[in-house]
Amino acid sequence: MDLIKISILNDDNKAIVFDSIKKKNNEKLPEDLEKKVGGIIKQVREKGNQGLLELTHRLDHNNMKLSEMEVTKSEFGEAESLVKDEMLEIIKESIKRVKSFHQNQLEKSWFSHQEEGMVLGQLIRPLERVGVYVPGGTAEYPSSLIMGTVPALIAGVKEIYVATPLGSRLKMSPYLLMTARELGIAKIYKIGGAQAIAALAYGTETIKPVDKIVGPGNIYVTIAKKQVFGQVDIDMLAGPSEILIWAEEGANTDYIIADLFSQAEHDEDARAVLVTTSKQIAEQVQKGINQQIAHCPRKDIITGSLTKNGRIIVAKDKKLVIELINEFAPEHLELQINDPWSYLGELKNFGAVFLGSYSPEPLGDYWAGPNHILPTMGSARQFSVLSVHDFLKRSSVIYCRKDKLLQDRDKIARLADLEGLPAHARALRIRE
Repeated sequence: MDLIKISILNDDNKAIVFDSIKKKNNEKLPEDLEKKVGGIIKQVREKGNQGLLELTHRLDHNNMKLSEMEVTKSEFGEAESLVKDEMLEIIKESIKRVKSFHQNQLEKSWFSHQEEGMVLGQLIRPLERVGVYVPGGTAEYPSSLIMGTVPALIAGVKEIYVATPLGSRLKMSPYLLMTARELGIAKIYKIGGAQAIAALAYGTETIKPVDKIVGPGNIYVTIAKKQVFGQVDIDMLAGPSEILIWAEEGANTDYIIADLFSQAEHDEDARAVLVTTSKQIAEQVQKGINQQIAHCPRKDIITGSLTKNGRIIVAKDKKLVIELINEFAPEHLELQINDPWSYLGELKNFGAVFLGSYSPEPLGDYWAGPNHILPTMGSARQFSVLSVHDFLKRSSVIYCRKDKLLQDRDKIARLADLEGLPAHARALRIRE
């Protein structure tokens, strides 16, 4: 039996295919989980450290003590002795490349003197304290730590707190700790899930409340970020990872299959989609998936993902392909086609685009430099990749000389009169 079925996309069924994608993207968060997460947040707000530890014991099956919640200097020291030098050098180079890319995103304060008697401007300042959530539990993700913290560091954020769950394990990955050390991050808390988001948002006796929380996580983390938004800022509400590959005649089908697998191995909710105008490419990929899946170390997860969410779509023409991509608004978009650069003007909605057969998605995850914390579930239509801009505040500056205000006073006051705000108008007319 084929893991992925081939669907046909033409003008007659376009609405049906597009609607099926939109339904997937617009799925509501389960109400029972919303209520459960609300209770977790309430417990942390009301009971502080005690509530946080109770939740960690119950949900993560981890009986850590309060004194063990924050990573200590001795743990950093122990990690250093366990990390291989060669791997540490690779991590350092990854950090260097990500820093180099994000350095280009810095903004500057500015002032304008274009009008006589008036100075206008904008002050750019970093947030003071941010929280970075790094997924964990059964695995460790140094790359997520790099992507969450580097733009904050470049922006000039002074205090960065990292929260990452241990699950039932006793110790944190030495590679994650050494990555934190290379980034200059000292405050790492062994907490995860909705309770970690609540602690970062509202604070406890041990953890100071932050101004913004960034980083991907499971559905509990996503719902918690949604519920604390307003108390703190957040980056986005990220769902399962996804990739859409546009491939045509001449593309290497083994590359396509490998890239589909690379996203499907995240979890069974991940989405891997191929769209093409070539029935031959579609059939070769379908056959290759069936043959190659048995050799994948994470074949059970990949099988679940492809069976549940994987799709191969054969479109009547390239116009429909482009419409589909813009409707899907994928997190990762790969263009394994001839002259991919020529289509950038028409492709409008995606988190990150990978051009050509030798720009696979993992290049962006670990090495190229752009951030891999990206909008998912169709939100690339209105959200952007995590960047330095997310950690900067913009404040306006206004100065007006007396003669300039008197020159414009009556016109401004009349606008206030129009809006029915006489006190506004008087604040202008009283000045002589």
